[in-house]
Amino acid sequence: MIDGATREIWLHRVMFLGIALATLFWRLLPLPLAEAASCAPEASLCRLWVWLDRMPGPDLLLCLIFAWTMRRPDYLPVLLIAAVVFLEDLLLMRPPGLWTLLVLMGSEFVRGRVALTRELSFMVEWLLVTGLMFAMIVIYRLIFAMVLLPQAGLGFALAQLFWSVLFYPAVVYLSRVVLDLRKPAMGEVDAYGRRL
Repeated sequence: MIDGATREIWLHRVMFLGIALATLFWRLLPLPLAEAASCAPEASLCRLWVWLDRMPGPDLLLCLIFAWTMRRPDYLPVLLIAAVVFLEDLLLMRPPGLWTLLVLMGSEFVRGRVALTRELSFMVEWLLVTGLMFAMIVIYRLIFAMVLLPQAGLGFALAQLFWSVLFYPAVVYLSRVVLDLRKPAMGEVDAYGRRL
């Protein structure tokens, strides 16, 4: 018989996998917000939609990984993160394993400091995640430059970083309200008496 704590952990792992696969599926869909050919040149709203269509979206999976690792690192084992991000690498035709390695390094950096970050305010957490995302993008682009691989423009990468940082609070809020994912209190233990 599975106890409640173990069932909750596995339920959240399955939810993470479902959300990750849904966001990946969404990224693969060819969904233009507006067709440039159907817009009148003087229509400002139409131009706004075309501009938004060309902008990169946020990396919601990365936001989700950081938000969940900050709150409940036991819900996201390393192998689950690696499998999901590696699948994303393959489907988005990125160099297999490079972004996965950077995401694992970032999530393990957070996991190793969970006792310190538990009592931080949300603003400090947001700044920490912003710094990690920025460092990951810089390292990713530097490795591309060192091996002379073509890459998207710097403006594109910074725009994606901006949107990811902007959407991080929404991901945290939805994880807290919808999925009841919260940071454990100091000294909180699970059903087996292990510290969370």
